[in-house]
Amino acid sequence: MAWIYITIAGLLEIVWVIGLKYSHGFTELIPSILTVGIIIFSFFVLSKALHSIPVGTGYAIFTGLGTVGTVAIGAIFWGETINWLKIFFVVLMIVGIIGLKIISNDDHVQQEVK
Repeated sequence: MAWIYITIAGLLEIVWVIGLKYSHGFTELIPSILTVGIIIFSFFVLSKALHSIPVGTGYAIFTGLGTVGTVAIGAIFWGETINWLKIFFVVLMIVGIIGLKIISNDDHVQQEVK
């Protein structure tokens, strides 16, 4: 269940970062209120995930999902520049997220054996 929580928290991070754009520095009332609400809920879900996932791994995955998603949304919807180097580094982040998930599972198994 923790991995579902961390995935939801990472997806919510994408949403609240986009909300930050539309809040215009928290000068727009409705987008600002929605953004703050999503931030709070995102961190709540992250905290639920961190009951079972090590904090370093969990936070890295949370921010990694948010970063990868935000880069993709920015490129698709706002025409932000995308080049092979940016794609390369985003792929590295995805590989890192997968690697942390795999290692986290190995750590969990090793802890149970001890």
